[in-house]
Amino acid sequence: MQPARRPGGRSAKVRAAVHDAVIDLLREEDWDTLSIARVAERSGVHQATIYRRWGTLPALVDDAVTEQLAKGSPVPDTGSLRGDLEAYAMQAAADVAGPLGHLYVRAAQVSTRSEDYQTFMAERAVQLEVMLARARERGEDPPGLLELIEVVLAPIYYHAIFFNRPIGPEHARTYVDRLLRLRAG
Repeated sequence: MQPARRPGGRSAKVRAAVHDAVIDLLREEDWDTLSIARVAERSGVHQATIYRRWGTLPALVDDAVTEQLAKGSPVPDTGSLRGDLEAYAMQAAADVAGPLGHLYVRAAQVSTRSEDYQTFMAERAVQLEVMLARARERGEDPPGLLELIEVVLAPIYYHAIFFNRPIGPEHARTYVDRLLRLRAG
């Protein structure tokens, strides 16, 4: 009989220590200098444990950054569609412009095929759909998820990826205004 895994037990502590080490190291130094040896040293977790659990450095970074994204980006509930969209767009812009912004962009570029990243994106889509459903329940006419992504979120990430120039909150509001004008016809 196999022992039951303990949520919050040793496994969770190892994962948290390794993730914290990855994020800290990526805040301090260039992506290209990161190594499993440096993560092991910083986290206090043996390299063999890290290799056994994640297999490769890209898989480890993907897991750590995906978790960091999930923690840092709650879906807003301001009481209005405009408020929710503006808060979400401004948070997305702040995430990309913040100290970990380059990590989010890099993770999105290299992680789109990973199972963890796809799971995160699917969960994110469900959360955004909940935000849009709340607007419908209030009698508002929200956009579809794809329309929200194309008109509001895509430009935010496009600027960060292709221009290496994150946008500010005022641009995020402009994209929301554009979306709502399109909805109004």
